[in-house]
Amino acid sequence: MTAHKTRVELFIGKGGVGKTTLACATAVAQARSGRRVLIASLDQAHSLGDALGFRFPHDPGTVTGVATVLPGLDVIEIDSLALLEDRFRDVARLLSTGRGHRHGVDLAALDPAELTGLPGVQELLMLVEITQFAADDDWDLIVVDCPPSADMLRLVTAPGTLLGYVERIWPPHERAMSATGTDLHRAVLAATVERIVKAVTEVRELLADHRRTGARLITVAERVAVAESERVRSAATLLGLRLDAVVVNKVLPDLPAPSAPGGAEHPAVQWYSNRRGEQSDVIGELRSRMRGTPVVIAQHAGPEPIGLNSLAALSCAMESAGDTGDAALMLSDNQTEVDASSGEPLVLRESGTGLQSVYALRMHLPVVDAATLRLGRVEDDLIVGADGVRRRVRLAPVLRRCTVDGAELADEYLVVRFRPDPRIWAHTSESHDHDR
Repeated sequence: MTAHKTRVELFIGKGGVGKTTLACATAVAQARSGRRVLIASLDQAHSLGDALGFRFPHDPGTVTGVATVLPGLDVIEIDSLALLEDRFRDVARLLSTGRGHRHGVDLAALDPAELTGLPGVQELLMLVEITQFAADDDWDLIVVDCPPSADMLRLVTAPGTLLGYVERIWPPHERAMSATGTDLHRAVLAATVERIVKAVTEVRELLADHRRTGARLITVAERVAVAESERVRSAATLLGLRLDAVVVNKVLPDLPAPSAPGGAEHPAVQWYSNRRGEQSDVIGELRSRMRGTPVVIAQHAGPEPIGLNSLAALSCAMESAGDTGDAALMLSDNQTEVDASSGEPLVLRESGTGLQSVYALRMHLPVVDAATLRLGRVEDDLIVGADGVRRRVRLAPVLRRCTVDGAELADEYLVVRFRPDPRIWAHTSESHDHDR
């Protein structure tokens, strides 16, 4: 099977920091360098057209297609409601096989608009759409203009949350039995659920693939932005999302040296100089706290950058972080972490053999407030929470036969240690566990 080559770059950040503008500037610059680029908006307050100076053709009630704004640059504003209605009709047709609804699901009793109240449904559909675009390999790069930070983090957790619910409510082996059983209606339902699980699993795998997907956090040079950037970095790392860079937008250029030394400064010049100094201090603090993550400068453009030419000029004014391809994997000094090429934790045997073994689960976790760290175990999952975000981590097979022995957080890494459970360990050989 041919490996997919399309890379995905997520532009995340609070509202009003210039996320859409910089996403568009990056897309224009990449397209003009000869790459095939798609820029997609997941933010329901779409503003790609405003930034690009382009009017999208909209037909109410239909899924918006991809539009070309210049050679090599395509754009789409994903309408999640229209997408929901379209996919709902597809599922309803699949489940309407035969007469009646003896599988117990009657989608005709629902209106698609009612599903908008279900958390994460629209967001998941948009992510499925992006994943399909990436799988098509029609573009070299997909730039994604994301919703504000808090909404985006919930969006990233949606695939794992849904898959976890489905696995517990209707486990894979039971779905497989239903799919091959004699009850046609239940088989159709199982096949439909399996189709949904496959699509959502592909989304989760794309987001976790550090060789294909990364994120740029857009912020501004203000004190409050430092803590917010740290929290987003912590959350992104916990959720397995690679953070390529922090881009500080709207940074004032340096003042030229005064032509007449010793003269009184105009108040406006003094304000500008003080403000530039404050921004420099914030940037310095960001660089010291965001260890291992490039901090990139995007200078203030002066006039509002609207249209392709203005966006191209803005991209040229940005301080380049270089190609974020494989180099972006070097966010860790630990070569084992780099080789993992994903945000999944690593499992190592630290010492001992057999019942005396000590295993360690190690994951990068730059927690802002260590007091928020929470750990728990539910069956075969480890629950990790920090800085207001929680992730359910499926334990490796060898750890499922162990009990938690302790945990520590040091140097931005969480290490959870396990020891074999004598009641379970004896049922399988140690060598079998290592092979798995």
